[in-house]
Amino acid sequence: MLLARLSGPAAAALRRGIATSAQSNAKVAVLGASGGIGQPLSLLLKNSPLVSNLNLYDIAHTPGVAADLSHIETRANVKGFIGSEQLPDCLKGCEVVVIPAGVPRKPGMTRDDLFNTNATIVANLTTACAKHCPEAMICIIANPVNSTIPITSEIFKKHGVYNPNRIFGVTTLDIVRANTFVAELKGLDPARVNVPVIGGHAGKTIIPLISQCTPKVEFPQDQLETLTGRIQEAGTEVVKAKAGAGSATLSMAYAGARFVFSVLDAMNGKEGVIECSFVRSEETECPYFSTPLLLGKNGIEKNLGIGKISPYEEKMIAEAMAELKASIKKGEEFAKSMK
Repeated sequence: MLLARLSGPAAAALRRGIATSAQSNAKVAVLGASGGIGQPLSLLLKNSPLVSNLNLYDIAHTPGVAADLSHIETRANVKGFIGSEQLPDCLKGCEVVVIPAGVPRKPGMTRDDLFNTNATIVANLTTACAKHCPEAMICIIANPVNSTIPITSEIFKKHGVYNPNRIFGVTTLDIVRANTFVAELKGLDPARVNVPVIGGHAGKTIIPLISQCTPKVEFPQDQLETLTGRIQEAGTEVVKAKAGAGSATLSMAYAGARFVFSVLDAMNGKEGVIECSFVRSEETECPYFSTPLLLGKNGIEKNLGIGKISPYEEKMIAEAMAELKASIKKGEEFAKSMK
């Protein structure tokens, strides 16, 4: 089995989630489970012994997706929920909620072009979370993450249940891509490569810290700039290749599952679980920023910060600030303007 052969830090969470006998009794909900990311993400979660109950929600097709997944010979009990009137029942008792809901990018679109549609979807779904599972770990995949995380935070504040240690913007795909691309260039096993990626989750706000890569790697400046640009625009690479048929769904589902398995591992008491994520932060002048986080039983145990970086990486952070702050502000203002 391929999964049994995975090794190294990059694949550790996914490997633990699928190919070992580690068990927990976690109740996980996927909101947007019928979509391009939601279906393969739900499949990976159903495969995991870390998940005992899997609740699938969407505005269409979830009974079919749930019926299909329920035939898989793993222990997770799968239930489908459809339409807003069934959302409260879907969320009750959930410890982790993953939200890939929303519309995907098409060629020529930026993540910010998705704002109006996805901001409303995320606001409505996180309002339900704040009411029905206020203590759950909330993992937001829906773009633009640089705005949807501030929206989620403001919604939880409105309901008096805000805990910044439990709200995560899933940027894991940036790390997965960085690991893959570095491994390709250096002839390494990508499962053994780990590149922290900090900042945000769009264009130049995506800041790969190649200087902190393990194992240590070095590139001439021109190659480093090309590699960095590819990591930043990798989503667009997929959007173009799919030629109007969607954006990154399969790799995003893998990355989303990896992040959820890390959260569940940490909730189960596993020590030393580290993932990058876009969260409330005091590491920079931006109120939200992605850095490596030590995860624990209650979400973020410790923000590990940026660490030692190169002048090139310092420059990228400085250049990302204006865009990042604007995206955050846009999300906050949207949430505050909601009735």
